[in-house]
Amino acid sequence: MTEAQLIRQACEGNGSAVRALYERYSPRVYAVVRRIAGDDDLAQDYSQEAWIRAIRALPTFRGNARFSTWLHRIAVNSALQALRKADTKSRREVPLPEAIPVYPGEGDALLGDLLEQAMDRLPEGMRQVLILHDVEGYTHDEIAELLGVTSGTSKSQLFKARGKMRELLRPALAGGEDGELGAEAWSI
Repeated sequence: MTEAQLIRQACEGNGSAVRALYERYSPRVYAVVRRIAGDDDLAQDYSQEAWIRAIRALPTFRGNARFSTWLHRIAVNSALQALRKADTKSRREVPLPEAIPVYPGEGDALLGDLLEQAMDRLPEGMRQVLILHDVEGYTHDEIAELLGVTSGTSKSQLFKARGKMRELLRPALAGGEDGELGAEAWSI
């Protein structure tokens, strides 16, 4: 069944079509939401909320963009809105667990772990801009609109985030023990 047929049937209330869309796109929705949330439990919640919003908004999908792009935008907006509502600062200050599950695509799994750990340690604003720009490919103008800041603030946050990432990753990449980021890397 084509994507257009699935979407049409899902709009008509066909549960199998909704499930097929979910199975096809849930890994991508989870991945983008996980990067923004910085926490697996929050990512599960935000992902579920994104799907609820997407299914409710499905009749408004006009097909001007690819479905995956439309769904991606809903997932990003949903995660950002949830972060605004929640007080995540206190959750970010707890010690990191020994092992952080990461779902890297291709490449070095250890590097993926190190990058996730370092991103999770960035202040929220820096992390959001870094992910939206460098990982998801949004422009500074789009980020400014999504986050309710100016384009200049987005550029500044990205510059600071990249610098902080270099600082956080330097000890590990210079030969840290067991591939872990040392405590000195975490003094933000």
